[in-house]
Amino acid sequence: MQNINKNLTLHILIAMVLGVIVGRLFSLGVSETDDTLINLFVLNLSLKEFFVEGLFNVGGSIFITSLKMLVVPLVFISLVCGVCSLNDSAKIGRLGAKSIGLYLFTTAIAITFAISIALIISPGEGMNLTPAQDYQAKQAPSFAQVVIDMFPSNPINAMAEGNMLQIIVFSLLFGVAMALSGSAGARIASLFEDLNKVVMRMVTILMGLAPYGVFCLMAKLFTYLELAEITQLAQYFVTVLLVLFVHALITYPSLMILLGKLNPLPFLIKMKDTLMFAFSTASSNATMPITLNTVTKKLGANNSVASFTIPLGATVNMDGTAIMQGVATVFIAQVYGIDLSFADYVAVLITATLASVGAAGVPGVGLILLAMVFQQVGLPVEGIALILGVDRLLDMTRTAVNVTGDAAVTCLIAKSEQQLDESAFNASDKQLELIEENNSKTV
Repeated sequence: MQNINKNLTLHILIAMVLGVIVGRLFSLGVSETDDTLINLFVLNLSLKEFFVEGLFNVGGSIFITSLKMLVVPLVFISLVCGVCSLNDSAKIGRLGAKSIGLYLFTTAIAITFAISIALIISPGEGMNLTPAQDYQAKQAPSFAQVVIDMFPSNPINAMAEGNMLQIIVFSLLFGVAMALSGSAGARIASLFEDLNKVVMRMVTILMGLAPYGVFCLMAKLFTYLELAEITQLAQYFVTVLLVLFVHALITYPSLMILLGKLNPLPFLIKMKDTLMFAFSTASSNATMPITLNTVTKKLGANNSVASFTIPLGATVNMDGTAIMQGVATVFIAQVYGIDLSFADYVAVLITATLASVGAAGVPGVGLILLAMVFQQVGLPVEGIALILGVDRLLDMTRTAVNVTGDAAVTCLIAKSEQQLDESAFNASDKQLELIEENNSKTV
């Protein structure tokens, strides 16, 4: 399996590029008014329907479904193993406080950067765009209701529905009960350790098939992606991308240096595979198995910490979404000619930061939070329709930033808990392979 994953980064990158090229070629046949030879060829022989709607759609869907298939068993098994190994309920509370505190802190930094840079660039100045469609905002649940809904009445149902917060709570309780159950708990714990190894092996197998899934996803996406909308909203698009890169390449490395005394360069290098998974899937939950594998196997974070912080981060860490909200607020205000005061921007900062936890696990959470922010400062919610066309591509980049934040916070908390193997953190991929080979020979 090591040989399969040896050049995984290169293979995924090639798959992404080929997917984009193939998708754009097929997009030439999408317009029925384009009377070109390639259009006639594609339409008459139904190649687009066979490949894009058939082969690419099936391949990409199976890949995403396979990733999501591993999420619930991985979170439950890994978190139970981690909590059971802690043997200290106070430590669990400490991990929770540190995790949520750091996630909220990075989210606040993200939206502050977003608003500040957007005000400097002014992406919406002089634009007179009109919404292409009406947007009906969904009602976000109250914070009290979110807290109540964290506790499952039926844990099996929670797992079936993929409700991460409920799964996390049940796993914590189950792990604590195992730790307190003496010999009976120890026997079950050994079973869970074996199950954890099996699930992680499934993750490794799936990583070997990733280039094929990534190619299918990118080919289908770029067949239907409207580049004209990106051109029309170029300033907004570039501003969001700029802030995302600033946050990923400056904020997280700075925190790792200041709070953890860690070198961020090995961290960023080892995250490359995970980032490409996140970009191609546009789902933090789907990428979770890969993220957990990276922070434990490559970055040296102990599973007792990572099994708690990674699922929690995939659920409540909304740094990328917060950046979109900050830039979108400035953009829509400028497009509609609405002047927002300093107090309004402070309200946006507080609302978006706290709501990132309050709306955790809600489908379409990014747009729900954006609607909440717009309502808070009196912006027209229908303005969200303006940015929907380019949001799919930006969502892919936002997910990569969110995943980077999950891993960075995990390393920081593991370091603070003395649960980070810094020799593994700083080791190169080749050194880690040698260590793994030596360990397997020893076993």
